[in-house]
Amino acid sequence: MGASFRDPAGFVFKDQAGVIHRHITPQGRADYELLMESGLYAALIKEGLLVDHTPNRPATEEALVIKPRQIPVISYPFEWSFSQLRDAALLTLAIQKLALQYKMTLKDSSAYNVQFVDGKPIFIDTLSFEGYEPGKPWQAYRQFCQHFLAPLALMAYTDVRLSQLLRVYIDGIPLDLTAKLLPRTAKIRPGLGMHIVMHGRAQQAKASEHTPSARNVAQSSLEAILSSLERSIKKLKTPNNATEWGDYYDKTNYTPSAADEKAKLLTALLKPLKAKTALDLGGNNGRYSRVLNAIGIDTICSDIDPNAVEANYQFSRQHKESQMLPLLVDLTNPGGSLGWANAEREPIHERLQTDVVMALALVHHLAISNNLPFDLIARYFKQFSLYLVLEFVPKEDSQVQKLLSTRKDIFPDYNESSLKQAFGEHYKLINEAKIQGTMRTLYLFKRK
Repeated sequence: MGASFRDPAGFVFKDQAGVIHRHITPQGRADYELLMESGLYAALIKEGLLVDHTPNRPATEEALVIKPRQIPVISYPFEWSFSQLRDAALLTLAIQKLALQYKMTLKDSSAYNVQFVDGKPIFIDTLSFEGYEPGKPWQAYRQFCQHFLAPLALMAYTDVRLSQLLRVYIDGIPLDLTAKLLPRTAKIRPGLGMHIVMHGRAQQAKASEHTPSARNVAQSSLEAILSSLERSIKKLKTPNNATEWGDYYDKTNYTPSAADEKAKLLTALLKPLKAKTALDLGGNNGRYSRVLNAIGIDTICSDIDPNAVEANYQFSRQHKESQMLPLLVDLTNPGGSLGWANAEREPIHERLQTDVVMALALVHHLAISNNLPFDLIARYFKQFSLYLVLEFVPKEDSQVQKLLSTRKDIFPDYNESSLKQAFGEHYKLINEAKIQGTMRTLYLFKRK
C-alpha cells in the first residue's frame, strides 16, 4: 500500500476482501521477534497504546504475515485539531519511554503511525520498534520534532491554520522554517529553544544528531530529552485564534425549538436505515453528529474550521465518547493524494467510506461561496456512501442572504427544483421533510 515502500522491515497490503495485513520481511523479523519476546508488546497492549494483531498464516523462513486489528477510519495529521495532534505526540513519547524499559526504542516517530479509535489515539505500526543500543541517540528525535513539536508550536504561538503545512511537508515541518515563523517569545522558551531553534540550526549546518558529540548518549540523558519534550508539549496551550465558523451555533438563525425539530427529523429519517457509520460534512462542533451517535451510528464529523473541530474533540474527550471522530477537512481542497506518485496518502473519498453522508446547511456554502454547481456537488457526495441526508437552505434564509450581501447574485439555478433535478441524476429521492420554524428542507437520498 501507499507508503509501505519506505520501510524495508515490511509492508502493508489488502487482501481480496479488503482486510489489511502486514508482511514482515527477513530484515525486520529479528526486531519483531524481540518486540514479542521482550514483553514490550504485551505491556503496550495492556496500556492500550498499540494496536494488537494475530498471526495470519504459519511463519516460514522467508515470510511472516500478521493481521492487525482493523482501524475503521484512517485520518492524517493535517486533519487533526491541536489537541488531537498533542495527544498523538504524548502517546508517541509514552511509547518511547516504555520501550526503553524493555531495552527497545522507536526507530521512527511519524505522526502517520497514530490513528484515533474509540475517541483515543493509538499507535498502529508494529514494525517501528528495534533493539536499543546503549549510547546510541534516539534515531527518531528529529522526526518527532518535525511531525509533532513544530506544528504544535506554530499552532499555539503563530496561527492555528499553520497545521496545514503538514500537507506540504509530508515528512514534517522543517525546524529552520519553524524557527523563522515562531515569534521571539516562543523561541526563547527553554524547550522550544533547544528542540526547535538549536536543533534547526544544527540541521542547517549539516550537524544533526549524528555529530561526534551526539554519538554517545547515556540512557539517562535520552530519558531527560524525552521528559523535556513532554514538558514542552504539555505547556503549549490550545490556540484561541478567531475563526469564521468557530462560534457558528451561537450565531445561527435557528430557534431552540427549530433545532430540536431538526434533530427529531434526522432521527426519524435515519433510524429505519439501520446505518452503523456516518460522515457529517461541515458538521461544525458535532451537535447533529451526536444525534446520530444517540441512535447507534459512529460518526466522522468534519469541518473546515479548526476551532470548531478543536471544540468537538475536547468535548468528546471530556465525555469519553467512543462514537465520534472530529476531523479538519476543507471540502473544496480536501487532503490526500499526496507523496510519491500522489499515492502515499489516500484522498478522503477513499478513506472516509460510510453508510450515510450528512450535509446539513452546507450546500449553500459550496454553491454560492465557491461557485460549485449542484451536479458537481452530487457527483462528489455519492463517492462516500449509499445514503445522503441533505439540508437545503433557500435564498430567502438569512444565512444565504449574508453570503449574497458581499457579492452579486449570479445563481439563478439556486433553488429546490434545480437541486432535486441535479441530485436526481445520481440519487433517488426517498423522503423529504420541512423543518418547522424555518424555511429549510431535509432530503433523504439513496445513490442510484
